[in-house]
Amino acid sequence: MSTSALTHRIRVLAAAGHRHDEILTPAALDFVGSLAAAFDERRQELLKERRRQAIRLSAGSPLDFPLVTGAVRADPSWRVAPPAPGLRERRVEITGPPDRRMAVNALNSGASVWMADFEDATSPTWDNIVGGQLTLLDAIERRIDFTTPEGKEYRLREDGRLATIVVRPRGWHLTEEHLKWDGRPVPASLVDFGLYFFHCAQRQIDAGHGPYFYLPKLENRYEARLWNEVFVLAQDLLGIPRGTVRATVLIETVTAAFEMEEILYELREHSSGLNAGRWDYLFSLIKTFGHRTDFLLPDRARVTMTAPFMRSYTQLLVRTCHRRGAHAIGGMAAHVPGKDPAADEAALATVRLDKEREAEDGFDGSWVAHPGLVPVCREVFDGVLGERPHQLDRTRDDVEVTAADLLSVRRVSGPPTPESVRTNIAVALRYFDAWLRGQGAVALHGLMEDAATAEIARVQIWQWLRHRVIDRDTVLRLLDEEVAALGAAYPWAAVDDVRDLFERTALAQELPLFFTPDAYSRHLVRRAEVRS
Repeated sequence: MSTSALTHRIRVLAAAGHRHDEILTPAALDFVGSLAAAFDERRQELLKERRRQAIRLSAGSPLDFPLVTGAVRADPSWRVAPPAPGLRERRVEITGPPDRRMAVNALNSGASVWMADFEDATSPTWDNIVGGQLTLLDAIERRIDFTTPEGKEYRLREDGRLATIVVRPRGWHLTEEHLKWDGRPVPASLVDFGLYFFHCAQRQIDAGHGPYFYLPKLENRYEARLWNEVFVLAQDLLGIPRGTVRATVLIETVTAAFEMEEILYELREHSSGLNAGRWDYLFSLIKTFGHRTDFLLPDRARVTMTAPFMRSYTQLLVRTCHRRGAHAIGGMAAHVPGKDPAADEAALATVRLDKEREAEDGFDGSWVAHPGLVPVCREVFDGVLGERPHQLDRTRDDVEVTAADLLSVRRVSGPPTPESVRTNIAVALRYFDAWLRGQGAVALHGLMEDAATAEIARVQIWQWLRHRVIDRDTVLRLLDEEVAALGAAYPWAAVDDVRDLFERTALAQELPLFFTPDAYSRHLVRRAEVRS
């Protein structure tokens, strides 16, 4: 039987796990409950506005820079907060889930920042969520060393700088079904933020850093404003000075790209910059305009960061950030070094070119998914920055980007290749299988993939079917073949669940906005209830 503990208005609806009581203390749950009480209603209203905006855009309303905030964009005087301790130099940031192995490897990697990801790189099983909080607490307390059953040791380095921890909570659209407040699931974003902030904010301040965050999936300035109010209340409740929190926003939705300056403005007291997220941005583009033939995207591998509309997006991001004194952080290099030296050499050459473009465009740093990529990324940015911690002085006043530039997808549009259809199906299925088994970051075909990969893969299948550039019979045949291949490679795979998830999220007439909410409640929570 599962345990159920009532602490004021937060109920824990999950079996007690090892050391969970260190995180799920009455005071910590009260703190999360206070955040939910203050902000859940506003969060739900903002999610309704997302749906209203999607309907307006689907009906043909133009997407443009907001007229009502023209004064904010035109005012040259305002700036975001100065760089916080540990975030002044950010030339290499490594990302990954907050498990113990990743934590040690990331902190030791030589990267400037470790983005501990509760969102796309974490399958939100209850053990993963609470375990991730324990990982962060132990990392800050420097008691995270461990030895695997095979005898491999993981130890934090005693010499040299460890990466600064920045936490990415789950997005506004997700809930945590294992915690109930007033009979409702608690917003997952407030769970991830609140538990970390409660236990680790002061510890990080004492260690010379602070509570730092990456904010995912924002769609407009109002969602940034809500986060800012969360920061203010959280700091007030724990007696931490306002402005101690720093947050970097991922510009990974097409609507947010039109409000970059406004997002920085709303968070300016707590802002530390913006980040360009490639797969999620393309995923958002298809969700928003996928019904239109002029937004038909080819194979995702062909939509590189040099595509005109992607260049406009990234250059506008750099200009916006540097105009306001904020860091601009580039996108992910996802290569996973393997056992083929020739393949690794070719992949690293591609990574180098990508990072050289970012550094030359004015980015202050970039993301990598594997410690093996840290040296090449650092070398590239060292070559451009020299001894400087960033290049905020490059305001990129030469950049002029219009709404049409951000939406000029037709210049790279086109049908998919037969192989890309199969690849998208195979990648989605394999990622779904791993995610349902509790693994959110997965090495597939030499790349470290997360939920954003599965999202772009499945929505591309949906878009190609909608515009009849592929036929349903072909997709079903390939689906049969890839399900069979998955079962043969991984006999333990829940192939029926995986196939069902693919059919519901990629083959339905109406495109589900995300695969994660339905898969979470239908599979992960149900399995946890069965086990308990």
